Amino acid sequence: MGNLTGGFAAMLVALPSAIAYGLIIFAPLGQQFTAKGAVAGIIGSVVLGIIAPIFGGTKRLVSSPCAPAAAVLSVFAIETVSAGNTAIELIPLYIYLIAFGAGLIQLVIGFIKGGTFIKYIPYPVVAGYLSSVGILIFIGQFPRLLGIPKDTSVLSGVISPGLWRWESILVGMVTIIIMLITPKVMKQIPASIAALAAGICCYFILAFFNENLLLVRDNSLIIGSINVSPADIYSSVAYNLSTFPSLTFSSMTRFLVPTLTLGVLLSIDTLKTCVVLDVITGTRHDSNRELVGQGVANMASAFFGGSPGSGTMGGTLVNIYSGGITRASGIIAGISSLIVLVLFVKYIAWIPLASLAGVLLVVGVRMVDRKSLQLLRHRSTIFDFIVILAVVIAALSMSLIAAAAVGISLAIALFLREQLRFPVVRRIALGNQIYSKKSRLSSELEILEIKGKETLILELQGQLFFGTTDQLYTRIEPYIGICRYFILDMRRVLSVDFTAANMLTQIKSKITENGGLLIFASVPQSVPTGQNVRRYLETLGFLPEDQVVIFFHELDNALEWVEDELLIEYSDRSLQKKSLNLSEFEFFKGASDKALSTLSGRIQEKVFTDGEKIFTFGDAGGEIYFIKKGGIRIELPLVNGTTHHLASFGRGDFFGDMSFLNLENRSADAMAIGDVELYVMKRENFDVITAEYPEIAGIFYYRLACEIARRLRLNLIELKTLEEN
Repeated sequence: MGNLTGGFAAMLVALPSAIAYGLIIFAPLGQQFTAKGAVAGIIGSVVLGIIAPIFGGTKRLVSSPCAPAAAVLSVFAIETVSAGNTAIELIPLYIYLIAFGAGLIQLVIGFIKGGTFIKYIPYPVVAGYLSSVGILIFIGQFPRLLGIPKDTSVLSGVISPGLWRWESILVGMVTIIIMLITPKVMKQIPASIAALAAGICCYFILAFFNENLLLVRDNSLIIGSINVSPADIYSSVAYNLSTFPSLTFSSMTRFLVPTLTLGVLLSIDTLKTCVVLDVITGTRHDSNRELVGQGVANMASAFFGGSPGSGTMGGTLVNIYSGGITRASGIIAGISSLIVLVLFVKYIAWIPLASLAGVLLVVGVRMVDRKSLQLLRHRSTIFDFIVILAVVIAALSMSLIAAAAVGISLAIALFLREQLRFPVVRRIALGNQIYSKKSRLSSELEILEIKGKETLILELQGQLFFGTTDQLYTRIEPYIGICRYFILDMRRVLSVDFTAANMLTQIKSKITENGGLLIFASVPQSVPTGQNVRRYLETLGFLPEDQVVIFFHELDNALEWVEDELLIEYSDRSLQKKSLNLSEFEFFKGASDKALSTLSGRIQEKVFTDGEKIFTFGDAGGEIYFIKKGGIRIELPLVNGTTHHLASFGRGDFFGDMSFLNLENRSADAMAIGDVELYVMKRENFDVITAEYPEIAGIFYYRLACEIARRLRLNLIELKTLEEN
């Protein structure tokens, strides 16, 4: 029952508008096509209403002829008539071909999963286009409100009160007033139905005093007699099919732009209604499936001589609030329109054109996005307002087709603006502000604090394309000739185009000329677009074999490698392969010979090979390790089987201090890098020593506290750099 009441109520709202939109489309062809336009609107309601729900599948959505379709096709009809090189009888066929092609475009968009992308057309472009449609509808219907003769131009008719029909004005004004006040006083009845009924009543009241208004023949104030039957529809289809082969390729090329415009616009209108429907009902529609359904329905409507349309907001909302639940409600709306077509079409002849004009004038005004004026209040949104205004001006001064081209161009401009606002360089730092996870000795850190200025680290983000490459070059250029190592962290890069790759080539050349080295870190193997950035760069000439470009899997690996290179260059690394004695560790610097001798008697020595585990996550703790030779990598095992690099330690350093202090289990894995020799101090042995020699405990804990504080201070310096950039 809910589907029955919802579908019938939706028909009452959608059908009058559909008739009006059909009249708008065929009005430029002359008075003799008025009835054809009304029938096209009804057929469109029938075919769209029945077929779209069957193939589309969005629950409660009601499809019928719509204002954007009427505006696009009426503009096409006006331009074709004005050109004067086409027989009037052929123009309806052209209109149906454009509608059929628009449906085909929707079908293709749905099949290639393009519905997702249509929803992301910038709002200013859509708002400008819909505002243009509203203004054009207003301009087109205002003469009907005044009752101006058909052959009179809009401007001359408006400025010539002698041509106005007061009966038409009165009927139209009554319709508009009822259209505006009905939602405020009586929400149960759709405003358009109440307004249309009021307009018809007003007309027949006037006819009581003027018998000429009761004549159907030569009465310009009403739709006029409509003769439609299955035979008439069949003959119209047969005529169109017989005429189609006579069309030339050059004549059909004129349809391409309006067809594309109409296909995209109908898709946007439908998906916009679906989004609102989702919000109200808490459901989620399938954009691509719905476009397939709309495409099939529009193709079928054009084949049978109906107007094209979309999922309309008015009919859909009435359907929801009248009890519609499933797709059946939309089908019932179409069947109800069919019943009207078969049984009540002769009564449609008495609908006053001024009453339909009044309904459409209100619809047109409401389509104009007046909220867009608020964009002028903020400097950051002025360009959005300019986009809306440009689309409107293009539509009014040229055509809706030209406005579509302007809208697409400005959509690209909006995208570029947003991308240019988004900085491609997320952070920039020097090598003495950000360090690798490898723990360094104090003597090494002193070197890195001075020579780290020779390293520049840039964290990149977003799209590296022709609009953002200049940002990158501008940030790097001041450091060329000053720094020698340039690390580009590309972990947050989403795509790289050829222009960006060419700019990177120029940057590489500049760096190489000045004796520098370009280093890529965390280059994505796969980004959301499917691009393999690493392979793309290598294809364009960024090859490690050139020895002027190096790739690292992670930023930390790159930092560690650069730090090692600086230390090799600026420190004596010849002793690096030699094993250290206990007295040579910075940790024990200043300790007495007696203390060292006591410690050495209780400390153990262990040897590990490359890749061997020293301890693993969860092992019992209690030992602290001093590295005589080699390196250690500390890793945190993750649930998915991978690991996270926490830190690295080299010769002369220590690790395992946290478990040594609190005697808790190990919180990470420790793995040997190369051949490793270690001193191992167990906590129980240390406690025995310090019980006999308390001064050793003082020295040991003091050194341990100083080293931990130094590490924390380095972390704070790096954190400050990251936050300030």
